[in-house]
Amino acid sequence: MKTNFVTKKWIEVALINFCVVALAGVTMRYKINFSLPAVNQKYLMYGHSNFAFVGWVSLALMTLMVRYLIRNKLETNYKKYRILLITETIAAYGMLVFFSIQGYDFLSNVFTILAILVSYTFIYYYWKDLNKVQENSYAKLWFKGGLVLWAISSLGAILLAYLLANNIRIQDLYFAGMYFFLHFQYNGWFLFVCFGIFFAYLERLGLTQVRPPSYSLFLIMIITVLPAFFLSILWLKLPAFLYWTANISGVLQLVVLIYFIKILSMVVRSGHIKFHKSTNWLWTMASIAFILKIILQLLSIIPSLSAFAFGYRPIIIGYLHLSFVGIISLFIFGYINEFIHRFRGRVSGAGVLVFVSGFIFQELILLFQGLEAMNVQPVKSANMLLFWCVILQAAGLLWITRGIMMAKDEEVGMTPRIS
Repeated sequence: MKTNFVTKKWIEVALINFCVVALAGVTMRYKINFSLPAVNQKYLMYGHSNFAFVGWVSLALMTLMVRYLIRNKLETNYKKYRILLITETIAAYGMLVFFSIQGYDFLSNVFTILAILVSYTFIYYYWKDLNKVQENSYAKLWFKGGLVLWAISSLGAILLAYLLANNIRIQDLYFAGMYFFLHFQYNGWFLFVCFGIFFAYLERLGLTQVRPPSYSLFLIMIITVLPAFFLSILWLKLPAFLYWTANISGVLQLVVLIYFIKILSMVVRSGHIKFHKSTNWLWTMASIAFILKIILQLLSIIPSLSAFAFGYRPIIIGYLHLSFVGIISLFIFGYINEFIHRFRGRVSGAGVLVFVSGFIFQELILLFQGLEAMNVQPVKSANMLLFWCVILQAAGLLWITRGIMMAKDEEVGMTPRIS
């Protein structure tokens, strides 16, 4: 089936955007250590985070979701998706520029609204096309769950834009809106689509046995995703029923962990599933990060630990990076690695090693910075070390992106290997 949608080109755009995210991170860490009066740190942080969500992860996931339709030979007008991705990219760069210059103001809010409108339009068209896919797979259920949660997450972004644009300084409301947006992005839209892509790929490789546990995993995650949000705002002194709802959802994360480990064991025990070596490493790292995240969510039901986790900026940043980089980004890298071989290319192992090394050292330093509140010996020159960590991550990303862009430049299907 001929289409005018080239997956590799859009993956390259998303990776270039991720490099921009990393360079913005280097700039922020530089400003912490050295003088850079031309840069407003808070504004750049707004631009950095919004661009990361829209220009990297959302763009990459939208691209891979469209690729799922192509792999299932769906006859539709793919031009609409190209237009949406182009508009998404414009919105992302508009947010990066104007958030970095003026913070939450008129033009930054215009591009925020544009990104939200793109998401709603994509949800509408993709839902209709997904219903036409004949494949008997629960991947479609994961995709639909992700789309719904993506729409829900936008409510948090709208609230934040309204509060900041109108200079409404209600701190509890601001943080509640921020955590709402982050929760339904990280634990909703991002995570559900990644699982959908993963399970669709496993079934294409012939591992149909994952269907029952993947369905059970979906049910428990979709049921707990809303109550789990309240784990992020326990400091608001919630009503008793919401407090206990949050705690129960935290305990149910154990069930998520059980099903996740069961699925991993099925993949490992399977004799005919062969991933590339780099993919095995990337997805192992992503799985470890996911398990750590689930354990941390479970531990957050302990009041003293919850107050510690949400009371210290280094711990919050470390947790967000654990999800954004450790789970989502490493999973996407692994999936790219699985099909980039079809273009006679690969995700650079050396680039990944440099990137992951910077990420791991960063997480450890942030953890120790947070533990200083518990009278743990502070890390000497922590801010300078974090600066070098983000340089490592940026260098690794540039290495990875260069390798992928040098791969054979033509569209080829992601035909799985069954050995």
